[in-house]
Amino acid sequence: MTRGNGHQANWSVPVLGGVRLATPFLAGLAVAATALAGRYGIQAWQAFKARPPKPPQMRKFFEGGFQPTMTRREAAQILGLRESAPPDKVKEAHRRVMVANHPDAGGSHYLASKINEAKDVMLRKTKGGGSAF
Repeated sequence: MTRGNGHQANWSVPVLGGVRLATPFLAGLAVAATALAGRYGIQAWQAFKARPPKPPQMRKFFEGGFQPTMTRREAAQILGLRESAPPDKVKEAHRRVMVANHPDAGGSHYLASKINEAKDVMLRKTKGGGSAF
């Protein structure tokens, strides 16, 4: 677009003494934005590193040992069942827990006897003696 005096008008870029100001302005704006983003990123990374690690999400174990005479509640906890579980669920849970803790597969004889005792208590086959240990 030309003006009446023959000079071309440049309405989009300000000129100061023949130097275009848009390029240095945009470069400065880009540098400032990059610096702010970098500062935010560093602060976020430091906050991420400083937070305490989350403990692994595992099942909570019950404190303490076994009771002298096993109750239905304790037997249900050992097998991972409710106290009112039907016999087929008890047998299925017993098999599942026993496979994981069998002495022939590196499990403990003591735990295996407690698992068997838990099955007997849940199926009401107790002989009153408790475990062999």
